[in-house]
Parts: sequence; C-alpha cells; structure tokens
Amino acid sequence: MKILKGLLILLILFSLAVGLTYRYVMQQVSQPLTLEQPLEYTLERGQHVRHLLHDLREQEMIPSRFAARVLLKLKPELARVKAGTYDITPGMSLLELLNKLVAGEEKLYTIQLVEGFRWQDWLAQMQQHPKLDASKLNEGFIAELEPKGGSLEGWLMPDTYHFARGTDARTIVRQAYQRMQTFLQQAWLEGHPDLPYANAYEALIMASIIEKETGLAEERPRIAAVFVNRLRRNMRLQTDPTVIYGMGDDFDGNIRRKDLREPTDYNTYVIKGLPPTPIAMPSADAVRAAVNPIDSDELYFVSRNDGSHVFSTNLADHNKAVREYQLNQK
Repeated sequence: MKILKGLLILLILFSLAVGLTYRYVMQQVSQPLTLEQPLEYTLERGQHVRHLLHDLREQEMIPSRFAARVLLKLKPELARVKAGTYDITPGMSLLELLNKLVAGEEKLYTIQLVEGFRWQDWLAQMQQHPKLDASKLNEGFIAELEPKGGSLEGWLMPDTYHFARGTDARTIVRQAYQRMQTFLQQAWLEGHPDLPYANAYEALIMASIIEKETGLAEERPRIAAVFVNRLRRNMRLQTDPTVIYGMGDDFDGNIRRKDLREPTDYNTYVIKGLPPTPIAMPSADAVRAAVNPIDSDELYFVSRNDGSHVFSTNLADHNKAVREYQLNQK
C-alpha cells in the first residue's frame, strides 16, 4: 500500500513537473524575438532546424536554445521546416517563426511586366532580377510552348507577378502565356462578330498596335475603329509603332522619311493589312478594344502631344490637325 502511494505521489510530481516544464517552454517560445527591424532569413536546402536555432542564438534573437530543443521534443512536427527565404518581423515569436517555416510561407518577391513592352524587354527584366532564375529562358523553351507566330511577342499577359526566391522564370512565363491565351479566346468569342480579322491571333496583333498608339483607356476602342475601318477599305494602316518594331536595333528615337519607305514585314506604310506578329505585349483593355471597336467613320488620328488624339473622318481635316498639333501651324 505504501509502495502504491509512493508511486502515485511520484506520478503526480512527475506530471506536475512535466506540466510546469511545458508551461515554461511555451511561455519562452511565445515571447517576441529580440528584433527591432524586419529581417530576411534564408534556410538553404539540406539545412536542419538546428541551423535556424544556431543562427537565432548567434544573433541574440533568443536567450538560449534550451526551450526550443524541449519544444521540438514535445512537438517534433515543428522540426520539419522547409528551405526558403522568410520574413522575420518584430513582435514575431519563435513558435510563430517555426510554424511559418513548417508551412513554407516564404517571402514573395514581385516583378512588374508592363504592357507595351516587347518580349526582349521582358526577357532582359527577368534576367536582371536578382531573385529569379532565368537561365532556362531560351529558344528551346519558347519552341516547347509553340506560340502562334513562333514568338512570345504579344502572348504574355502584363501584370505584377509574385514568386519565391530562386523561382524558375519559366514558371512566370507559362503563367502569363496561359492567362493571355485564355483571355484572348474568351474576348474573341465575346467580341464583335463582324471584324476584318481572320482569327483571334490577328486580333492580338491589332491589340498590340492599339497598345502602342495610346495610353488612354478611353481612346483604345476609338483607335481600334480607325484601324478596322482602314482594313475594311483596304487602306494601309500607316502606324509608326510597326515601323519602329521593324527597324529593331536600328531605331535611334527618330523616324525619317526613308524609314517610312523602307520595306520590312512590319512597315505598315509599305505593306497592306496587319504585320505578321504582335509588336508588343498588349493589355487586357487593348485586347478588348481590338474586338470591340466603337462604331465610327473615322480613318485618321493625330497626337495632341499630351497623350490624347484628334480623330478625323477625312484627309482634309486630318491634315489640318497635323498642321495644328504637329507642325504648330494654326
């Protein structure tokens, strides 16, 4: 009987000790880390939770590793941290940090891929981003996607993309490519049924031209109407951005008369109809405008030099607008 009582007392004392230890450990690991400024921390592949605790102790963010080690004995699942780069913020506790690493809630970086830029501009931007791996963005990868036209020009949806450190840039390109394909097909199905485009790809080409011609959202359907009217009348589009695209690296910021006469596949002062591929990445608004132009008889437009344009239905009025806004001859 005395033995049983003794064992019961020992069991009670042990349970009490365990309870007190657990309470102490949880209090310790729930205290805010000693941190005044946000910190970006990277746990490399193959590094264990012990590496994290060592670094935190070295930077005096925790008083000791004892409480953390006991916690990992009590909750071994907290040792299954995932490699990656994480934000450690003031006020965060060790327990919150461990849960964050176990969940793999990595710090996300951003890259803004802007409408109106060309594929080569986007490629350079991704190659220069220090947190992206763009080493596999090559012609072989583009061939795998099999974009119509053989190029990614026009096929990527402009937006701000979020990613973790070291992400393969092909992931972002695939995402942008799929988004544009899906959006274009839907816009094509919902667009005006009577348009002078052979297919959705030609609408994408038109959208890229519209994107380069105006930055004003409200003008895009009107710009689209001008070009659609020209196509219907078998008139040349005569749009400078296509000439610039066709000039490639030879463009120095100026278009000369000889450039307008230079035959290239993209010089719409020389060729009739649309160029063979898009000339930039169009926005969703530009795609919508290409398949939903307004109803108008306008055939010309000229810049007011403030981002907006003057539209005309006949050459006489257009020439008058050119003299006023481009030649300063009122």
